[in-house]
Amino acid sequence: MKPSPERVLLVLLASVQFTHVVDFMIMMPLGPQLMDLWNLDTSEFSRLVWMYTATAGVAGLAAAPFVDRYDRRRVLLWFYGGFVLATLGCAIARTPGGLLMARALCGIAGGIAGGAVMTIAADLVPPERRGAAMGFLGTSFSAAAAVGVPFGLYLAQKFEWEAPFFVLAGLSLLNWILLARFLPPVRGHLTSGSWPGFERFLTLLRDSNARRGLLFMGTLVFGHFAIIPLLAPHLVGDLKLPRDLVPAVYAVGGILSAVSGPLIGRWSDRYGKVRVFRLLVWTACAVTLAIALSPALPTWAILAIGGSYFVFGSGRFVPGQAIQSMAVQPRDRGAYMSLNGCVRDLAGGLSSALGGWMVTRADDGSLRHFDRLGWMAVAAGLLTLWLVRRVRMVEGSR
Repeated sequence: MKPSPERVLLVLLASVQFTHVVDFMIMMPLGPQLMDLWNLDTSEFSRLVWMYTATAGVAGLAAAPFVDRYDRRRVLLWFYGGFVLATLGCAIARTPGGLLMARALCGIAGGIAGGAVMTIAADLVPPERRGAAMGFLGTSFSAAAAVGVPFGLYLAQKFEWEAPFFVLAGLSLLNWILLARFLPPVRGHLTSGSWPGFERFLTLLRDSNARRGLLFMGTLVFGHFAIIPLLAPHLVGDLKLPRDLVPAVYAVGGILSAVSGPLIGRWSDRYGKVRVFRLLVWTACAVTLAIALSPALPTWAILAIGGSYFVFGSGRFVPGQAIQSMAVQPRDRGAYMSLNGCVRDLAGGLSSALGGWMVTRADDGSLRHFDRLGWMAVAAGLLTLWLVRRVRMVEGSR
């Protein structure tokens, strides 16, 4: 049977998200290797992680008033092209400062490109199938964890740490060519014939429901990234996972979430996005505490807990992002999703920075005060249970 145009489009967009996510995720499991290579402490390494999200957030804020003026296709091609060049810059960096600068450029270009991907998907998929679409796009995160990150770590261990970035730049270039060839123009938001002005952007900022939606997503991301940047050093230093098995945690988690993500999307469409979101948050909080408070564990237990965190921790973003996408009318979605990306990135950057400040690394490789990150993540997760009830899904209403 011939695949539908909607499915083909989602596959193309998911391939872009795959490279974007791998580019961000690969830094975190490279932590032990880079910390040893350049004698970095936890604060210095966390800076390499949060620089990506911080610059992506600033870029999203700067772009928000203008992105609704243009064809979504053009926005995506321009900034994804910049992402390709910035990823190549990571591969040729030879100092922590050079890598930090390249990560900043990746954040600027990748953050806006990632927001454009979500905007295009929300523009072209109707609300009644939006949860399933977000679940399908979420498989890019799963594939990044199951295939991209373990393969990248294999390349880093087999050759040098920069090898994954060379491969990722080449794959991203291929995706850019496919986008230029097959992605149609996306101009439905320009049907009025006039360009949205800065006044509409200010009106959006004054929309209390939009502000609640942004606060909801920022809190969700803050809690998720409380433990993510230092997860690999914690597994190795505290839970005593052999370093060569770190890729297995990401592979198991990615495979499980690749199966669960589309199911979560369909369930959220069928049973209610808020109801499914609340169930996932409660479970994710329990798994987070299990990771943060556990002593040394056998490998099978670490794989089980890590896989559960991928399923429930990442899975809550499927209904969460669907709810977020319907908080404004389609004509304002480009600006709103750019602001959404800005808030997500700034929240992730702030969470990563706090983690680097709160946690220190002992001489034996263990991390002091990692448990505090777990409690911080749970507190943010519980706050999202209240915030999600405050966000009205207004798309299609007058």
